Amino acid sequence: MRRSAALVLVATSLLTAGCGGASREETRSQEESASAAVEAAQPTVAEGTFSDYSPNSVAVTYDPTLVPSGAFAQLTVAEIADATTVTLNVRGLNPNRTYGAHLHTKPCGRTGAAAGPHYQHRPDPAAAASPPSVNPTYANPQNEVWLDVTTDSQGVGTSKSTQPWRFSARPQSLVVHAEKTQTAPGKAGMAGTRVACLTVR
Repeated sequence: MRRSAALVLVATSLLTAGCGGASREETRSQEESASAAVEAAQPTVAEGTFSDYSPNSVAVTYDPTLVPSGAFAQLTVAEIADATTVTLNVRGLNPNRTYGAHLHTKPCGRTGAAAGPHYQHRPDPAAAASPPSVNPTYANPQNEVWLDVTTDSQGVGTSKSTQPWRFSARPQSLVVHAEKTQTAPGKAGMAGTRVACLTVR
């Protein structure tokens, strides 16, 4: 977690402007509310250097030819008001290549399958009995968090997704896929092999 100095400054300024005739109890209540708002706005940051799986791994590569050991990823999740912004920064991946990337419901494990399905704001009812969800009504970048990233000539890339909703349950991993995410019916949300995973704690 990281405190946003700007948010603290804004909250303090608002309190100072609004405290003219307020009682000590009212002022304290306003300060507590502003402090809670600042705490809620602090982003979650997950980051790690990809390596082979171990029980304590934060970042795992399942295919070192596509995500080399030593590559790095940072994921920032900021929930403010009724919106969520997720930012992915990577370096050390293969140059000039597009990778699929999505938030998943479970932590990383020994294989890519351990991360479970994509996080969905509105879960696909059909996928509960027959995963994965490939119906574009549910498997789309407005209902899921898609962070497909294209690297530059140095293997560096960034992507961002902003949604007009907050998580009902915290996603527990970011999975990097071998291909760009598809959108066609029956294939929506698919992006090839799961080649790496970053656990979000």
